[in-house]
Amino acid sequence: MKVVIAESWQQRLQAEFDKPYFLTLAQFIRDEYSTQSVYPPGRLIFNAFDKCSFDDARVVILGQDPYHGEGQANGLAFSVADGITKPPSLVNIFKEIQDDLGKPVPKSGNLERWAEQGVMLLNSTLTVRAGQAGSHQGKGWEAFTDAVIKLISDEKQHVVFMLWGAYAQKKGAVIDTKKHLVLTSKHPSPMAAQWGGWFGNKHFSQANEYLRSNGLPEVNW
Repeated sequence: MKVVIAESWQQRLQAEFDKPYFLTLAQFIRDEYSTQSVYPPGRLIFNAFDKCSFDDARVVILGQDPYHGEGQANGLAFSVADGITKPPSLVNIFKEIQDDLGKPVPKSGNLERWAEQGVMLLNSTLTVRAGQAGSHQGKGWEAFTDAVIKLISDEKQHVVFMLWGAYAQKKGAVIDTKKHLVLTSKHPSPMAAQWGGWFGNKHFSQANEYLRSNGLPEVNW
């Protein structure tokens, strides 16, 4: 089937789009968008791919579900649209960047500026019903995003993977640690962060040091 996605990903993922599970997933998503309130807006489902080409991707941050509140999800993991209050996990991410790199907390929680620098902000599940966290899990998205992670691992070198929390770490099992940097920590959500293991992980400075040491541009976090 034809999926509207950035060309650099289209050619590499077309075989995935033609698999039976994805055809079933696509029909489910069409039905959901026509009968339910679903986030993000349909045009932003593949925003993580549109904003970060395969060739440019040098950092991958794995999320789980899109935000399920009105106006929040913009197709990038942990990111919200301009003018939307920052969710607690994103607040903690910015606090860690401030502590790690001394950067002030930005006014906007829109992370498109990261994506445009080669940070792939990939949720495991790319859609969700309004107000129903996890409602599109187990429908096929996880198989698709597993394939994306494996593609990046297999076909690129010197990518930084940030795996926050047990879910992301399990999903990262396909990553070749011999040619990529895998950074793990607790999840930045308040419940996980309060028990320690998020603050002080210094993932952002470690990522830039690794990129720099391999002749790649750092990310302006």
